[in-house]
Amino acid sequence: MEEKKISKRFLSELKEGETAVITRVKGYGAFRKRIGEMGFVFGTTVKVIKKAPLLDPVEYELMNYRVSLRKSEADLIEVLSEQEAASLEMKDFEGTISSQSTRKTLHGKRKSINVALVGNPNCGKTTLFNLATGRHEKVGNYSGVTVDIKTARLTRKGYEINLTDLPGTYSISEYSPEELFVRKHITNDLPDVVVNVIDASNLERNLFLTTQLIDMNIKVVIVLNMFDELEKSGAKFNHRALAEMIGIPIIPTIASKGIGLEELLDEIIAIDEENEPVYRHIHISYGSHINKAIELISLEIKKNKTLTDKYHTHYTAIKLLENDSVFTAEIEAMPGTEEIINCAKREISKLEKEFKEKSSSQIADAKYAFIRGALKETLKRKKDQTVEKSHRPDKFLTHKWLGFPIFLFFMWAMFQSTFSLGSYPADWIDAGVSWLSNFIGSNMGEGPLHALIVDGVIGGVGGVIVFLPNILILFFCISLMEDTGYMARAAFIMDRLMHKIGLHGKSFIPLLMGFGCNVPAIMATRTLESKKDRLLTMLIIPFMSCSARLPVYVLLISAFFAKNQGLVLLSIYTIGVLVAIIMSLIFNKIFFSKKEAPFVMELPPYRRPTLRNTLIHMWDKSVQYLSKMGTVILGASIIIWALGYFPRDKEESPIRPETIQVAENNLTNQSVDSNVETVDFEIAKESEHMENSYIGKIGHFIEPVIRPLGFDWKIGVSIVTGLAAKEIVVGSMGVLYHSDLAADETSVNLQTKLQQQTYTRGPKVGQKVFSPLVAYTFMIFVLLYFPCIAVIAAIRREAGTKWAVFTMVYTTAVAWLVAFGIYQIGNLF
Repeated sequence: MEEKKISKRFLSELKEGETAVITRVKGYGAFRKRIGEMGFVFGTTVKVIKKAPLLDPVEYELMNYRVSLRKSEADLIEVLSEQEAASLEMKDFEGTISSQSTRKTLHGKRKSINVALVGNPNCGKTTLFNLATGRHEKVGNYSGVTVDIKTARLTRKGYEINLTDLPGTYSISEYSPEELFVRKHITNDLPDVVVNVIDASNLERNLFLTTQLIDMNIKVVIVLNMFDELEKSGAKFNHRALAEMIGIPIIPTIASKGIGLEELLDEIIAIDEENEPVYRHIHISYGSHINKAIELISLEIKKNKTLTDKYHTHYTAIKLLENDSVFTAEIEAMPGTEEIINCAKREISKLEKEFKEKSSSQIADAKYAFIRGALKETLKRKKDQTVEKSHRPDKFLTHKWLGFPIFLFFMWAMFQSTFSLGSYPADWIDAGVSWLSNFIGSNMGEGPLHALIVDGVIGGVGGVIVFLPNILILFFCISLMEDTGYMARAAFIMDRLMHKIGLHGKSFIPLLMGFGCNVPAIMATRTLESKKDRLLTMLIIPFMSCSARLPVYVLLISAFFAKNQGLVLLSIYTIGVLVAIIMSLIFNKIFFSKKEAPFVMELPPYRRPTLRNTLIHMWDKSVQYLSKMGTVILGASIIIWALGYFPRDKEESPIRPETIQVAENNLTNQSVDSNVETVDFEIAKESEHMENSYIGKIGHFIEPVIRPLGFDWKIGVSIVTGLAAKEIVVGSMGVLYHSDLAADETSVNLQTKLQQQTYTRGPKVGQKVFSPLVAYTFMIFVLLYFPCIAVIAAIRREAGTKWAVFTMVYTTAVAWLVAFGIYQIGNLF
């Protein structure tokens, strides 16, 4: 009888809707490790969902979740049809090996418990953290929201529980900074209990991290979060049986509704007190060959007390056998470990020679075989169950023809609503600021204090607070994209374009976050696995227009672009993106090699955003904005006012003829009125004083540099003060232009003052300073130049002083060149 010929195919060759079984993953290094941890291992069934609008990457479904890969990565994964794979010998469920070596806790009089929250991205860790502690940390329906540790304290039954929320991670290996960060925290800070938060709707993939925690021999409690989604799917899960099998208590929770929290806190106390009957330490059986290799390496490790004091023997042997480069280098640096390393190398060589597969892939396969076997005994799903329902919006949102237009529409709608909806509360606030300025101005005597309060404090801070509603609307829109899961789709849609400019598709997420604030966007680059991608993304994030620049745009667009405000604003953001693309291409050729990281990104199920989370997000941003106004902006406004108010000579300098001429020209179009004439010459006198003040001298000093851009000295001063924070640009303008052009007793808002501002000296005397071209050029300069001090500090912390200084210099140079081009070309028309 002839053997049936099995035809090898690659995952990239499958058509939409086609299903196959993975038989082998080729390639090396980071790709193999990440792909294995995400579930692309021998025996896994995978289905092709669809291609991105630009045909790459491709969306796949496996282990009841969805993930995207580029075609180049799918070319490295061999598959068979389900019929052909039925004849293959799958790896058996090896079960567990009992262990007597459980790490004990010395209690004594200690009444505090250090707890670390660990879990995959998007599993609900931060929601649980907020629920337990009453904090309002940011949460989102995509990976990388938590980019640093957050700690809080709570009390329960006489215990003080110190809770730490760690970044989301798929494993604790060597692949990305957040994985190493989490591993370092667990091994160095030694939390008393690790709470492993698991997405109940995605058990198979989430339990991979659990198997690594089991290897570490630490006290673990599993939180089965989003348990309601599992129940709604019709699945039957015997979590108690799984808890008995792996020796870890499992607590079902619904963190978004506050269900299961008290049970979790009680379980943390019970396991810390070693009063939990379910808890015991087990070893996963990886099969006879791997188990034997672990045992041989463990015998060598036990001879080194320094090593065994720091790491559990079994865990150390597994990490060495996986050939984890970071961990191996750490062990090699310890004294007396030469024979341990040599033993590990020998065992790796034996396994790879025997099975023709990398040792790390063999261990990952064995872990997933264990997970499948455990779930086979405890989880019963409905037949033909898919994740189609939770991904239904993708039929339109990531459609090959509709995906891009819908994305661009969302961007336009976000910017347009910032104006149309924000204008009403902004007008109310503006009216309130004007009333307060008039009230204080008419009830206080003239003098320095009057000028400080009216011109400095109200003129500076009041000019900025008006734009709070616009900023809140912007953050509301960004929060909706994050909470629903659309942020990950934006990265999926944009990956091919990002790839063309040398960036990873996941770079789009921190870049998009940069529209809210550049500082957390810089921190979010930690989720990128490649150092090159992290650094390159950091360098171009400052061109993503943050909300701090929005007040400048709203002010100038409202004053000079009454029509098509949303389109003008969208064009500014678009120019920022285009400049970022150009600089990325340049940097790729100058600084970075062409080595690329694989595009492996989970596409989370769509979820309804909660009003509570959205309001918390907006409230936090408003508090940050208001606190900045009460500190940085207030301080800067007072300094700017003082520099403009002093020196005050006892003998007033004579008013220059040019200034008198400007005042007379203003009167030609007005009815003759002695009061108006007096006011205009008072304005001329005050303008003369402003130019001779300290701030006037600073402005005139830098004016030659910015004159080719169409800017006057007051614009120059606003640019300089904006180095601290971009909101100060508007505050500075509010102070500098406060006394100008108030030709009647009523307050004239800043937009009107900018429209009427004229040159008081030089060849353009009497001409308008601002025109639509100058206003647009100014907005582009503010968009591109020196990011605020907080962003520079974040880059310095993440990448070093050299790159922080480079960012300051190159962004300002780019801003000048682009603004020069726009102004000079615009003048030709």
